[in-house]
Amino acid sequence: MSRNVKTTEPNRDIHRGDRIFVWALRLFAFAVFSILLGIGVFLFVGSYPAIKHFGFQFIVSSVWDPVREQFGALPVIFGTLCSSLLALLIAAPVSIGIALFLNELATAKLSSLAGFLIEMLAAIPSVVYGLWGVFVLAPFLRSVVEPFLSSILGFLPIFTGPPYGVGMLAAGIILAIMIIPTISSICKEVFKAIPRAQREAAKALGASDWETMRLAVLKSSTNGIYSAIFLGLGRALGETMAVTMVIGNRAKIAASLFAPGQTMASVIANEYVEASSDLHLAALVEVGLILFVITLLVNAIARLIVWRSQNRWGHARKKLF
Repeated sequence: MSRNVKTTEPNRDIHRGDRIFVWALRLFAFAVFSILLGIGVFLFVGSYPAIKHFGFQFIVSSVWDPVREQFGALPVIFGTLCSSLLALLIAAPVSIGIALFLNELATAKLSSLAGFLIEMLAAIPSVVYGLWGVFVLAPFLRSVVEPFLSSILGFLPIFTGPPYGVGMLAAGIILAIMIIPTISSICKEVFKAIPRAQREAAKALGASDWETMRLAVLKSSTNGIYSAIFLGLGRALGETMAVTMVIGNRAKIAASLFAPGQTMASVIANEYVEASSDLHLAALVEVGLILFVITLLVNAIARLIVWRSQNRWGHARKKLF
């Protein structure tokens, strides 16, 4: 007696749809890499005349003279790094403190309202920050802050010189205000992910509020805090309009924070349209290439720090358990 046995075969249409979906995702991922590579190639090709003409001297030279076609990027590299690091020194502790307060101490309503207002800072256009810096911050620095710092800390080289108002200090403060929402919002989410049991365990051992935050929250959030700080640094490095309006735009290296300076982004914004020669244009593109490389290096260092921290935490857990 024969039986009719049904053989079930996989639905080829369904598997075909899965394959199309997977290849579409791969295409999207490859598109991001292609865009990054394309930007790098464009910058290298556009800056090749300057690279060929100046060589390594372009990075170490301090002369930026479009009339004589002598270009050196050291002042703008210095201005970019100095203003960004100054912004981090101001913004990082403030942002971490804001995130701790909103997540650990504030009531739910206050945390929601204050968090919304802080995040709204990120939605303000940079040109508005620049206008506020020109008409409010710079006069205040020139008439109050810089004379006070000069009278109290004038023995330090960074607080010497005439109070211009516009300069490296103004640029650092503007950048700090602009990156506070980025760092604080990420830190807040990182702190929120810490299990409540860790806080309760610290409290049960007799820890104070500060000791609980330091031991149960901050120590467990090191990786996230590093990531937030480096994301803020990435934004500060590439900020253009607000910095251009308050930094003074003078391509010279000065020890004083009161002195005007210039960043890589601001020199491109100021001179790209008015570049009258091919060599001048190529020099500006090479400045963009250097900024591109510095941004990649900053993100690579951030990933390395997080990776090493994760490895140390993993080894510690293995020894503990």
